Amino acid sequence: MIELPSKLLQSLANIEGFDLETFLFAHTQPAPVSIRFNQQKLNDFNLESLNLPLSTKVPWCKDGFYLTERPKFIFDPAIHAGAYYVQESSSMFLHYLLSTIQVQESGLKVLDLCAAPGGKTTILASLPQFKMVIANELIKTRVSILYENIVKWGAPHVLITNNDPADFTPLKDYFDTILVDAPCSGSGLFRKDSKAIDEWSENNVKLCAERQKRILADVLPSLREGGILVYATCSYSSEENEDIMDWLMQHAVFEPVAVELQDSWNIVETHSDMGGIGYRFFPGKTNGEGFFIACFRLIQTQSSAWFPEKKLEIANASEIALLKEWVNQDGITVIKKNDSLMVLPEIIAPEIQVLQQFLHLRKSGVLAGTVIRNQFIPEHELILSNYCRNDLPFFEVDEFEALQYLRKQEFNRGDFIKGWYVIRYNLLRLGLIKHLGNRINNYYPASWRILKS
Repeated sequence: MIELPSKLLQSLANIEGFDLETFLFAHTQPAPVSIRFNQQKLNDFNLESLNLPLSTKVPWCKDGFYLTERPKFIFDPAIHAGAYYVQESSSMFLHYLLSTIQVQESGLKVLDLCAAPGGKTTILASLPQFKMVIANELIKTRVSILYENIVKWGAPHVLITNNDPADFTPLKDYFDTILVDAPCSGSGLFRKDSKAIDEWSENNVKLCAERQKRILADVLPSLREGGILVYATCSYSSEENEDIMDWLMQHAVFEPVAVELQDSWNIVETHSDMGGIGYRFFPGKTNGEGFFIACFRLIQTQSSAWFPEKKLEIANASEIALLKEWVNQDGITVIKKNDSLMVLPEIIAPEIQVLQQFLHLRKSGVLAGTVIRNQFIPEHELILSNYCRNDLPFFEVDEFEALQYLRKQEFNRGDFIKGWYVIRYNLLRLGLIKHLGNRINNYYPASWRILKS
């Protein structure tokens, strides 16, 4: 049985909606398993063919489902194709929140400031109001997993940056929406991460609260007037939640944004002393882990901004022609970085010109391929993206062959015409091979291959 910190339980005694008996019992039970489907990659056929133990829907997210058990996801080719993302159900509430308050808006720019491993970024990428999603991660060692998950999701309008929150300060009034899923003391994850129990302390809660304030202070100047700030933690502590809501309302002219809840969800609406409105998830009450989220609209800003632009190098006509057989070319811009061609939505190309003045862009568009001696060499990233054409030559493989491919092992498909082929599993694109006649080259990224047997 998990032994929870007594100081934490004492601090929660007066928090609205807390029930000690239910809370303790929930921590004797396994955490629920949930996933969120990628509707850009699934249709009725390959959705039904997925070999997943689906149970009930996550009530506050239309694409979320609970599973009856936790399968070995690494051996499901569909997850490597980006068909779904394994995500804790409470955090899927972000989908409901932003769908509710911004459903009428479009063409918005959103920043996910603390993005790795990428679950909430893929929610933002799935919402139609956002024309550009910036996924930022400060810690360099976490950027690679963020990159992998975003590439698999396939959305071309997601950019990845590796910057400190302070680097966004010069981008005055730039973002329409900012999500700060702040580093926290982690008490909401005790069921999933027993190490979090050992690391929890009252002092760590205070240190996290101070860090959360610094992060918010750095990024707030880049939120436009009328823009939306979403603040979230996986902590139960009022110092990291209600107190932060009050700090925000003391340091900027914000109004809280509320959404309607269903009683059956058992989400606790909480209010801070200065009128902030937040939503707390207690395991045992909700079918998910501990989570807190609050939303604000910025009423007034004091700044005005002008941004210099650094011109992009646009691909020439012959280079763009090489892409024709690979890329759906409506509404795109093709830019060059050395010999590589990057494809991005035409509507966000001007934004790249602004952002590269201030930020370390790790991913800006879809890496389509390289041009060598007037020959186009496609990249894995293109095949997983929504820009890839569906009429490319392909091999449809079964589960055994798909896992061989994902392990970067060799397999033989007989006497086929030489050339590039897309590997597909249940109509989902997994990656590339090149048939050379006497052998097949497997182009799955070596660093992503399945190592477990």
